[in-house]
Amino acid sequence: MNEGQHILVVDDELQIRRFLKISLEAHGYRVHDTDTGNDALVKAAQLRPDLIILDLGLPDLEGLEVLRRLREWTQTPVIILSVRDSDQAKIAALDAGADDYLTKPFSVAELMARMRVAQRHTRPPNENAIFTMGDLKVDFSKRLVTVKGEPIKLTPTEYALLRLMIQHSGKVLTHRQILREVWGPEYIEETHYLRVYFAQLRQKLEADPALPKLFLTEPGVGYRFAVED
Repeated sequence: MNEGQHILVVDDELQIRRFLKISLEAHGYRVHDTDTGNDALVKAAQLRPDLIILDLGLPDLEGLEVLRRLREWTQTPVIILSVRDSDQAKIAALDAGADDYLTKPFSVAELMARMRVAQRHTRPPNENAIFTMGDLKVDFSKRLVTVKGEPIKLTPTEYALLRLMIQHSGKVLTHRQILREVWGPEYIEETHYLRVYFAQLRQKLEADPALPKLFLTEPGVGYRFAVED
């Protein structure tokens, strides 16, 4: 399935690059690597990889700067791989355009799962298509939401929030990203809105709102709509 897919690994630790090269090539990926941000930008332009794994602590350019420059011309999925595990670091990377954030140490299985999700959500679902996951079914053309075949009445804001989360299935969206997209830029500090509306969506769409399986909280960072892998 991964035959021909090119992955660019950007990390200043030789051991990490070697480990990822061996691990990913064993799963059929073609891996290219570099240890600097400037070379990463050149290779990204030349190779047009299918996905980029990017460390934040590079010797020449800060990883966030590399990410910002990439986002000026490409939407290639970027997964941050870093020892920095603070909420602030994760939020900054996600707001700058990262598709996901994984902290070191990490498992290859989790990295590969995140890679598959990142590549899927670069192809958002067709708005005319019907999205299904478990008991949830959303017909975008009719704006119809059902659970176990029963229609569920959502407010316009609840529907907009659901649509946004499905469009970015598997991806962590920060509080500010969600508020900007659904409510507008003037509401990016109103995080209490999210607690209220996600609670309402869980109540209406989750089998057990107290143990959500669709709308997952990323503490201190934002929310993720779960995907079946």
